[in-house]
Amino acid sequence: MSEKLQVSKETGLLTFLNTKLKGWARNKIKQRLKTGCVLVNGKLVKQHDYLLKAGDEVEVRAAAKNMQSGNIQLEILYSDNDLIAINKPAGLLSVASADENKRHALAILRSQLSRSKRKVSLWPVHRLDRDTSGVLLFATSREMREDVNAGWSRAEKTYLAVVDGCPSPEQGTIDQPLRMDAEKYHMHVGSHPEAKNAITHFCTQRTVNDRALLEVRLETGRQHQIRAHLAWLGHPVIGDPRYGTDGPRMGLHALRLSIRRPKAGKRLTFEAPAPDDFLDLIR
Repeated sequence: MSEKLQVSKETGLLTFLNTKLKGWARNKIKQRLKTGCVLVNGKLVKQHDYLLKAGDEVEVRAAAKNMQSGNIQLEILYSDNDLIAINKPAGLLSVASADENKRHALAILRSQLSRSKRKVSLWPVHRLDRDTSGVLLFATSREMREDVNAGWSRAEKTYLAVVDGCPSPEQGTIDQPLRMDAEKYHMHVGSHPEAKNAITHFCTQRTVNDRALLEVRLETGRQHQIRAHLAWLGHPVIGDPRYGTDGPRMGLHALRLSIRRPKAGKRLTFEAPAPDDFLDLIR
């Protein structure tokens, strides 16, 4: 069941929840925020410091059973003996990081597919940022991963992005080299001896309230390429604190991935429709 709360004075969201939800552990409240269970006036909000105003209505929804137990079931878009494509939800790591080595798509999918007498081996073909949703591809052998990666430059990668402002012209190509600052974990745009070429094509699909929904096609696949390029253009991705401003969720979704299947030569296309919380950003 959900719990609806009325705001009587201006305050921060987390402060309000800690005050109103008597008996709730602080970690439980933070988890509800993190997993998209809190709405303000019907809009999903994850920011701890989101400013509430008198008269606002805050709804706290029950956590989904799979999130409560940690037994997440990932949506499988495609599966054969060699390749498995999933629809990764926003907020989930693709693979382990230095500070989080259990709760990631690779481990969850391996557990989901394995049986007591048959353990499944998986290798990530590529990665998505934690807060980017959409198509994520795995191989069932190291050899298949290497074969797919050998032709990765010919893969077709299409994303949807919700950005701040409306690009003019409505479509175009960003051809700007990128260089990662490893210390700040930030991609710099522009010429530099260590920069690598990066090309991003974009086309505006819709504009609403000074936001735009873009279809983005990658010609190269640098880390943070879309986020850095669109910020350089003056239209950062909504909900991206690294290159723009924070928000309920990052407005980036891996819509479609098309590859040439190694050896067989057949083209495989995987597609994941944009989730509701993504579409809420442009409504």
